[in-house]
Amino acid sequence: MKYAILSVTIFMTNALAQVGEVVVLPGFGIDRTEVTIGQFERYVRSTGITTRAEKEGGGFEFGAGWERRPGWSWRKPDGQATTPDTPAVHVDFAEAQAYCRWAGGRLPTGAEWQAAGFTELRESPPMPWQKGRTYPWTTGDSPQGANTSDADPWPRAAPAGATKQGVNGLYDMGANVWEWVSDSPDSKGRERRTVGGSWWYGAFNMKADVQAFKPADFYAVYIGFRCVYEHAAQPAASTTKVWLRN
Repeated sequence: MKYAILSVTIFMTNALAQVGEVVVLPGFGIDRTEVTIGQFERYVRSTGITTRAEKEGGGFEFGAGWERRPGWSWRKPDGQATTPDTPAVHVDFAEAQAYCRWAGGRLPTGAEWQAAGFTELRESPPMPWQKGRTYPWTTGDSPQGANTSDADPWPRAAPAGATKQGVNGLYDMGANVWEWVSDSPDSKGRERRTVGGSWWYGAFNMKADVQAFKPADFYAVYIGFRCVYEHAAQPAASTTKVWLRN
């Protein structure tokens, strides 16, 4: 079980979350934060879609095996109303991909996600980041500041921008919630890779070499996503994203 402690420094406040910003790196742009409930709500209002978790009775959480939680969905990840800057979870691979396409992008490949998460690619990164260096953790030289199962201020998923800002100025590339990427071990895409670990695990699942595949039609309280964008195609205006070059 995970316990929050008040003595740990909260690295960023929600006011500085920078939700909706895209960090432009060589070859692609990537969301600065995980897609949030507020962003996903705009997508739902625009398209009228209903997620499978909503239609099928609720999302999953691991208890005595995978257990369905009635009423849990991207709207109420833990069954209760929460803030709009909380990550959108309980979406399967296809639903995450559909959101990204609506937003003018797509889900990242594993290679894109790993490059953005571990190698500092910005032309002039602020101190202490070093251009061209590949770090052992998405948060730098240690996993400190990430939302794992270790003692920290966040008993469940943390709001976007509340944890320590990491490599390339990104948030939560390690821990908080797993993120879908497009990699699949089979030609039909029946399984897809998730990366980064989550608040339910220790820091070991933040490492770059973790290979965690899940059924593409699975959805759970621990799995969210972020999008990438081609340089020639900036995010759709309807997403209220800010296209930044760092």
